[in-house]
Amino acid sequence: QVQLVESGGGLVQVGGSLRLSCAASKSIFSINVMGWYRQAPGKQRELVAVLISGKNTNYADSAKGRFTISGDSAKNTVYLQMNSLKPEDTAVYYCHAVVISGTNMRSDYWGQGTQVTVSS
Repeated sequence: QVQLVESGGGLVQVGGSLRLSCAASKSIFSINVMGWYRQAPGKQRELVAVLISGKNTNYADSAKGRFTISGDSAKNTVYLQMNSLKPEDTAVYYCHAVVISGTNMRSDYWGQGTQVTVSS
């Protein structure tokens, strides 16, 4: 089991920055993939960024060049630094973790979500 607790959301103006945090209940190096998803009203949840095995990253096209995902193993925390925010970034942001066991069983975990609102 992995518990994920997000923080850092809020209201920001266009062009501003926010840093989201996701504190995991175990070492992020024991988690195969950690990532951030978002869901805007009336839309499907979409991938924003992932951190694979604590080191490799991948981003949605909408996030490239503006968002950075990183991990702090000492704090068991993954961050999403969001710069140059746009109104279309407004959504609930969810932390996600994937753990694959030694028998190749996949388990997915989600945080409770944190609201990001970008005002124009």
